[in-house]
Amino acid sequence: MILSLIIPVYNESAKLVKDILAADRFFQNHAIRGEIIIVDDGSEDNSREQARNSVALVNTPVKVLGEKTHRGKGFAVRTGVLHSRGTIVMFSDSGLCTPFRYILSGIEHLKKESCDIAHGSRKLPQSIIHRPQSRLRRLISFAMGLLFKALYRIPPLSDTQCGFKLYPGDLARELYAASQCNGFLFDIEIIMLAHRAGYRICEFPIEWTADPDSRLSPLKSARGIVEELFELYMRQKKI
Repeated sequence: MILSLIIPVYNESAKLVKDILAADRFFQNHAIRGEIIIVDDGSEDNSREQARNSVALVNTPVKVLGEKTHRGKGFAVRTGVLHSRGTIVMFSDSGLCTPFRYILSGIEHLKKESCDIAHGSRKLPQSIIHRPQSRLRRLISFAMGLLFKALYRIPPLSDTQCGFKLYPGDLARELYAASQCNGFLFDIEIIMLAHRAGYRICEFPIEWTADPDSRLSPLKSARGIVEELFELYMRQKKI
């Protein structure tokens, strides 16, 4: 098994080195072969420089990708997936919201072959939440969940937006090569593509701590999210 761990970043210089060191400890402690792929989404700080400097601090191979233009989280994750070589591919948000040890839970679900894709979920009864999202984020997440199910006919999942998802490598590269969404709704598009192709998605509980320094501002990002909702809906109608 080779694990490709993708971390999309946008102005994450305060967190990135900790992310990479923690990921390397996970790989070394569990004797897992793999790679860490950092995709810089046009950061305006020194995130990319810090990522490159961290290569000398760890034993796990680190790839640093990205562009100078800010394109969106979906673009960053897709870039990482399409440059991956792992037999298992996953992405995790920067900031260590979920400890990397939960990767083992996702791998076990894939090995059981009871599902094709394994999603971490913050909303299962067994999940451990140390610091929840703000009330506004939770309200918007609930409303969007209802909207997604009504418009896009996605399977009933408890947490579509959690940034901790694992895929068999070839399947990940297949789905992300077919995706077009560059923004925060890329998760929904991937779920739609997987569901349409007959792939099974399962969820597993995680430990999670909300990052108060999140790059998603529901109010500032509202226009872009609405535009992506419309684009996804129109693409689905054409199929």
